[in-house]
Amino acid sequence: MIARFVGGGAVSAEQPVAEFRRVYKTYRDTWSRSRDITAVRDVTLRVQPGEVLALLGPNRAGKTTLIKLLLSLTRPTSGEVLRFGQPIHQRSTLGAIGYVHENHAFPKYLTARSLLEYYGALSFVPEETLKPRIEPLLQRVGLADRADESIARFSKGMLQRLGIAQALINEPRLLVLDEPTEGLDIAGRVMLREIVREIVGRGGSVILVSHVVAEIEQLSTRVGVVVKGQLVHQGPTSELIRGGKLLETALAELYQRGGA
Repeated sequence: MIARFVGGGAVSAEQPVAEFRRVYKTYRDTWSRSRDITAVRDVTLRVQPGEVLALLGPNRAGKTTLIKLLLSLTRPTSGEVLRFGQPIHQRSTLGAIGYVHENHAFPKYLTARSLLEYYGALSFVPEETLKPRIEPLLQRVGLADRADESIARFSKGMLQRLGIAQALINEPRLLVLDEPTEGLDIAGRVMLREIVREIVGRGGSVILVSHVVAEIEQLSTRVGVVVKGQLVHQGPTSELIRGGKLLETALAELYQRGGA
């Protein structure tokens, strides 16, 4: 089962687990080197302990860039990005984050067990802690009976379950979910919701990137909407459905308004 948090030390209730301060990210256009493309423009956003932030927006809005910045996969052109109060060049704080990618690229020659051993080591989990953690995690995600089978034989849904397990191997304080229910059956979706609620229940945080309205409604406590690289809305999820408005309708209006 998922237990206490490890890695990166304690985080106070007041300190954001992730913070973007007036962040810009500009890329050079690979087709026309004479101009730049601004993927993120003046974004200021916080993720607090104990909340589920749904990071939403249309395709190519800048959501992936924000996640890449948070995970130190790229650096801001200007502004500041913090993890647990530390600048992103302090890579030791990455050990307190779990990430479920939209498209897994796991080495196919590994088994489920060896893959968790590999990712646990990458996340600085001590070997004496890592070994007894693997079996309960595989049981939790429904892969205990396939633990020693090559993942080359796994279906898309099984790979997604394994992706959830690898994101939890370091017992993260911040879990980042990018389209997490892709390929999951009903039981898998229920399992994921339970995991998210457990993490939040013990003071952890979740960033949810999704286009599935039901996920957003059931899991998120707050939303941040990004359109054309700019944060056009942030606030409690309940604000968007006030007066009986459908969340899907409210989001569509924000997307159109932000793109105008």
